[in-house]
Amino acid sequence: MAISYLLRSSVLAVAVVLMIFSVDVAKADIREYQFDVQMTNVTRLCSSKSIVTVNGQFPGPTVFAREGDLVVVRVNNRATYNMSIHWHGIRQLRSGWADGPAYITQCPIQPGGSYVYKFTVTGQRGTLWWHAHISWLRATVYGPIVILPKPGVPYPFPAPHKELPVVFGEWWKADTEAVISQAMQSGGGPNVSDAFTINGLPGPLYNCSAKDTFKLKVEPGKTYMLRLINAALNDELFFSIAGHTLTVVDVDAVYVKPFTVDTLLITPGQTSNVLLTAKPSYPGATFYMLAAPYSTAMSGTFDNTTVAGILEYEDPSSRSTAAFNKNLPAFRPTLPRINDTSFVSNYTGKLRSLATAEYPANVPQQVDRRFFFTVGLGTHPCAVNGTCQGPNGSRFAASVNNVSFVLPTTALLQSHFAGRSGGVYLSNFPAMPASPFNYTGTPPNNTNVSNGTRLVVLPYGASVELVMQGTSILGAESHPFHLHGFNFFVVGQGFGNFDPVNDPAKYNLVDPVERNTVGVPAAGWVAIRFLADNPGVWFMHCHLEVHVSWGLKMAWVVQDGSLPNQKILPPPSDLPKC
Repeated sequence: MAISYLLRSSVLAVAVVLMIFSVDVAKADIREYQFDVQMTNVTRLCSSKSIVTVNGQFPGPTVFAREGDLVVVRVNNRATYNMSIHWHGIRQLRSGWADGPAYITQCPIQPGGSYVYKFTVTGQRGTLWWHAHISWLRATVYGPIVILPKPGVPYPFPAPHKELPVVFGEWWKADTEAVISQAMQSGGGPNVSDAFTINGLPGPLYNCSAKDTFKLKVEPGKTYMLRLINAALNDELFFSIAGHTLTVVDVDAVYVKPFTVDTLLITPGQTSNVLLTAKPSYPGATFYMLAAPYSTAMSGTFDNTTVAGILEYEDPSSRSTAAFNKNLPAFRPTLPRINDTSFVSNYTGKLRSLATAEYPANVPQQVDRRFFFTVGLGTHPCAVNGTCQGPNGSRFAASVNNVSFVLPTTALLQSHFAGRSGGVYLSNFPAMPASPFNYTGTPPNNTNVSNGTRLVVLPYGASVELVMQGTSILGAESHPFHLHGFNFFVVGQGFGNFDPVNDPAKYNLVDPVERNTVGVPAAGWVAIRFLADNPGVWFMHCHLEVHVSWGLKMAWVVQDGSLPNQKILPPPSDLPKC
């Protein structure tokens, strides 16, 4: 199957050329890449700053692979910050050393150091992505992962004419490391971004950015597959293209029953492949593609702006290569209200696995271990004689089951593998809240949360059901939760407090959507199931980076099984040291 990418951004085009090296995308089973992490001057919004990039590119290069391929990426850290790279959504079966979250599966790559990530793409095809997984460096260190089916295996939908990645991001004029550092010192919320971007470009709705606009040129009657990725640090996004519908065929590198929408929602960490069919004849117009945030957060804690790209048609009667005819009428789509939770619920409710013989939905029908996690914001008390900018003079915090996770100074996987967890982590993470309360009602008087590095230990092969309950202690927000090392099935979701008696009767155990990142509804709950078939230590966290900084994260330990292929492999010799 020929794959042709329509990359209007010269940055992405250069990325593809530089990074494929001598590897033939159609035939090879080993994909070798070199990532040089370095500081690069980039100009956006009429101001320049030095940012961390891979190979000097923003966004970073695309990693191509086919299902079953071995991917080998040598990362050389030539920047001034510690670095680690996470291959978001890759199962990492028995290869947890390559997963990437700093102080979870590895110590970071220090300046001047290097590390080779090796992993096999098993049972996955579609779009995933890679990003830095330390502090807020993923603000600029990210790029697509394109996984093609095995040779000769078609898509379960009509093959598109062309494909291209569409990556949403955020741009700060300030240094994002300084932004989060200041927020952690003050205890208040961090400054928000100055713009959203599409493939690194802010677009014409921001000052001084008309020339930095992502443009997609299409031919009448042709179908295009957009590989959508939300790489934004802190914002869930609505996306729509004026005058066109989008058919969703894949989320998080798993095929879904196709359905067509005018607008979709994509949260940080999520990916979605959508088919765009151009109008049958030249329309004599251009069309804005817009992305804007969905948020129920308190005022001032999110970037309430809109990024625009432009969809333009090739004029069959003209051979002109002009990028954009400004004299044509331009149409804009209407996006949902910024807090339209009803739209979000209706959209996510349409997602269903294919559940066919070729692409089955292997939903665990029986459950060995059940967990109930509250997720949301809380507070830490301010230091004695201190001045803090959080609620009522406190410090913002976030927690799972009232535990605000503290990153250790030694990688958890190394400690687990060596059998030396003492002093690094405790294996007593609570399976349910210690003190139940009305999670979505009047908040308790005491909003303080505890600190700790506490993990859940699972036996190999256990089937797990996890209900994540959003809280409204400091306002109800949606939380996009990402589980490393696994896909899971979203068997149920709803608003209000989870009812353990009546809600499970409504679960979908036939064709629920399978993914790696799911939104816990604002003032609601979501139930997921997965099979603990991947030994190692696996991070789970909200993918809103500000919430991660405040502690909205935890980790699972999956023990080795009894068979040789059920045990984690020894660490590679070049694993970074702390």
